[in-house]
Amino acid sequence: MTKKERFEKVIAYFSKHQPVAETELHYKNPYQLLVAVILSAQCTDKRVNMVTPALFKAFPKPEVMAAASSDEVFQYIKSVTFPNNKAVHLVGMAKMLMKDFKGVIPSDVDDLQKLPGVGRKTANVIASVVYKKPTMAVDTHVFRVSARLGLTDNSTTPLETEKQLVKYIPTDKIAIAHHWLILHGRYICVARTPKCEICPLTEFCKYYDTVMKFKIAKK
Repeated sequence: MTKKERFEKVIAYFSKHQPVAETELHYKNPYQLLVAVILSAQCTDKRVNMVTPALFKAFPKPEVMAAASSDEVFQYIKSVTFPNNKAVHLVGMAKMLMKDFKGVIPSDVDDLQKLPGVGRKTANVIASVVYKKPTMAVDTHVFRVSARLGLTDNSTTPLETEKQLVKYIPTDKIAIAHHWLILHGRYICVARTPKCEICPLTEFCKYYDTVMKFKIAKK
C-alpha cells in the first residue's frame, strides 16, 4: 500500500464515521481556549477542565489576567503539571496580549508564538480552532498515531511530522484530522498497549501489519 493510499483510507474512514471531531477542552472564547491549551501541555484535558472554571471566573479577560501576579494565578492551577511555570507564562501571555495585540488573540502562527507559553503546537491549535486555518498541531498523540499508522516515516520531531501530514491531507481536512488523530490516540491507539483488537484501522495500519497482528496471533 502506498502512503497516498493509506492517507486516503484513513481520511475516508474518519470522514464517514467521525464527521464531527473537536477539542475536549472546555472554553467559551479564544482567550479561554488559549489559556486552556497552555495549561494542557503535558497535562490531561480532564485535569485542565477541572481547574479552568474557577480560573476563568477569577480572570475572565486578558486584562484581568495581565493585572494579576503569577502567585495569584498559581493558586488556581496548582493541580496541573508545572503550575509555577504555567502561572508565569499565563500572566506574561496576558501582558503581551494587551500590550502588543490590544487584547485580541492573533491569528498568525508566528505572532502567536511570540506569546509566553505558546509553542508551535499551541499556535497551530489556536489558528486552526479559532480562525479555521489549515494548520496541523502535533502533540504526543498525533506524533505517535501518525507514525504507527504509517502516515509519517522516520519523523523525529513534531515539525517533521507536521510537514509530512499536511503534504498528503487535503487542506479542508487538516483541521479536523488533527482532532481525529488526537482522539484515536487518546482512546484506542494508546501509548503503552494500543487496543488493536478493537481498532477499525488495522486493515491499513502499518504498525498492526508489521508488529501487532503477530503478537495477537500468538496469544
